[in-house]
Amino acid sequence: MATQATPLPGYGRDDRFFLTMAVAMALIIVAGFTLQLAMGRSSFASPPLVHLHAIVFFGFITLYVVQNVFVTRGSIAFHRRLGWIGAVWASAMVVIGITITATMVRNGTTPFFFLPAYFLVMNSLSILCFGGLLAAAILLRRRTEWHRRLVYCAVAVLTGPAFGRLLPMPLLIPYAGWAVFAAVMVWPLIGILADRRRHGAVHPAWAWGVGALIATQLATAWIPHTPLGIALYAAVTVGHPGAQIAPLEFPPPPAGPLITGR
Repeated sequence: MATQATPLPGYGRDDRFFLTMAVAMALIIVAGFTLQLAMGRSSFASPPLVHLHAIVFFGFITLYVVQNVFVTRGSIAFHRRLGWIGAVWASAMVVIGITITATMVRNGTTPFFFLPAYFLVMNSLSILCFGGLLAAAILLRRRTEWHRRLVYCAVAVLTGPAFGRLLPMPLLIPYAGWAVFAAVMVWPLIGILADRRRHGAVHPAWAWGVGALIATQLATAWIPHTPLGIALYAAVTVGHPGAQIAPLEFPPPPAGPLITGR
């Protein structure tokens, strides 16, 4: 999340808007996982990988908020230094995100409101979308308006799991994935409307961010039903309990509470 450049005429830094939205995203994530814990759907007895995943992902969200605080206060030197830490951190997130997804699929513990193959593709493509948007933002770090909007869209992807815990997912079968996607899309929509209201124009970075999110969702909906998706599921689950679970059938609801992340 390294930045710094002179804003384009007509846009300005919009520092307070991006700080406010960073805090809002963080609060949604806290709310989602707090509700999960309160409802008994999370357990501190989860494997170490689950705890590592939680620490690393929420640590990045905290870093995102702090970065926006630095920009708002004009502490650009600190913002730049932390930006490169964020870049390395995000790389670790991609690896951890795909690893824990594969682990859940192998163990046959995917949430029952997602098709197992859909869950595998959804989580994997989502974290790759996050990584791709953040990489683009880093490449454009000297073009502040592009950089901060692309980072914003990347972080919006990370709110998907939180919305998945706040929405009544069992009632949304078979459209649970689309419901999460619709919720995530609220973030860039707010950004687009804010640009329009403050500047009378929409920055083109939103088109790229929104386009990446839409392309990810369309691929997520399509790939699991293709031979590629079935082969991917088979390759991930071979030799594991997940291989006994039909990739394109909804698993039965658990007899007890759904403890996620196992």
